[in-house]
Amino acid sequence: MRERRTLERSLKPHWVWAIAFGSAIGWGAFVLPTDWISQAGPMGVVIGILLGAILMMVIGVSYGFLIEKFPVTGGEFAYAYIGFGRTSAFIAGWFLTLGYMCVVALNASALALLSKFLFPGIVNKGYLYTVAGYEVYIVQILVASAALVAFAFLNIKGASFSGRSQFIFSMVLIGGIVLLGVGAMVSSGPSLTNTLPAFEPSQSAIASILTILALAPFAYVGFDNIPQAAEEFKFESKKAFGLIIWSLLAAGLAYAAMILITASTMPWQELLLQTENSVWGTGDAFESYMGRIGVFIIAIAVSMGIFTGLNGFYISSSRLTFAMGRARILPNMFRTLHTEHNTPYVGILFTMVVCLIAPWFGREALLWVVDMSSTGVAIAYFFTTATAYKYFCWSNKQAANEKNAATASPVKKLLSLIGMVSSLSFLGLLLLPFSPAALGKESYIALGVWVLIGVIFYLTNIGRQKKIGEQELNYLILGKEKI
Repeated sequence: MRERRTLERSLKPHWVWAIAFGSAIGWGAFVLPTDWISQAGPMGVVIGILLGAILMMVIGVSYGFLIEKFPVTGGEFAYAYIGFGRTSAFIAGWFLTLGYMCVVALNASALALLSKFLFPGIVNKGYLYTVAGYEVYIVQILVASAALVAFAFLNIKGASFSGRSQFIFSMVLIGGIVLLGVGAMVSSGPSLTNTLPAFEPSQSAIASILTILALAPFAYVGFDNIPQAAEEFKFESKKAFGLIIWSLLAAGLAYAAMILITASTMPWQELLLQTENSVWGTGDAFESYMGRIGVFIIAIAVSMGIFTGLNGFYISSSRLTFAMGRARILPNMFRTLHTEHNTPYVGILFTMVVCLIAPWFGREALLWVVDMSSTGVAIAYFFTTATAYKYFCWSNKQAANEKNAATASPVKKLLSLIGMVSSLSFLGLLLLPFSPAALGKESYIALGVWVLIGVIFYLTNIGRQKKIGEQELNYLILGKEKI
């Protein structure tokens, strides 16, 4: 039997909640409001984003069950293996790895964007070239790169250090949103009447809502960081479901609050015109009624969002690559743990090195890859809900007759089915050309390249994988010989 290394149990419940909440919010709630409002109108965004949270909660039922039954690192990679075997596990892990790394890279680029807004005279120096209309400067690259290096070494220090930091970042982030909301209520300019018309006038309300709903896998990616850290829980794994629900609820409310606060600053169509050529439209919106104090508050909040995103997805990407390395799907170095801190440092450094390439291509080019990464996340959601569906039973009779079945739970069986349909719907909204939320040409190309690389990688490793028997692979992935 091959060696199976394990991670240290050091994460407390409120740290795990902060990992999920902070990762789901990230920079998006502070950088994207004006972009989303332009696509769907204020209420189109709010309804779409809250419906997305509800659907994620439905999907979260499957996650909660599988975490309790299989509390191992790897998340969707392990669940796809449990339900559908090693090939499906590779597919889920491959796409999810891309999704996690894209979010790490995008958070770093968001920090460069914030620096460009706050200190344009310093950051806009050392012009190099233009990519897709976005000017790339050496100082911006250095800012993003410094953040990537700093958070890599923060994560190498240990899960407990990362978890404690994540909780502090999340509390400051929430405090920033509260202060911005209070500022909007006591100031004379902002008003909810500015959020009218509620939807983007050039399209139907349904189309507006669906445009935002399709982004839910990307907007809430981060709650699934909980199963990635399951092996490190310093508490009973059955608490994971509650942490998932509370993190999604908090994330949905935070998104909705930021959309409404931003749209209320002035008539939103006027706001879009004024910020059309702005580096950071949301920052301009808050400066319009709170002055530099508002800019300072939102700068602190978005910094915390960026920090939680960087920290949370470094945790997830390194744990995922560790689990795949432990299963001998990735090279052996990925299952190596740090001699002092007992962390999967190779996966952390690998994520850092890959993401250090991203700032050189400019933010617009990076957004093409991130757009299609939502596809990978939706694929991972599908495998998780489908595996849970296989385990849940409609009746006691069915549970008695089926191998590896859970006890009868018709409600959870139905919810896992709804989760499957939701995951496929997300994929349809992203991949079908006639969908209002279909990927752009560049994102399709990026997706095709990633699929091609995955096929090549799989074919070159399939011989090695076939040498590992089922019982041994069960042990390497799940810690036991039988599922």
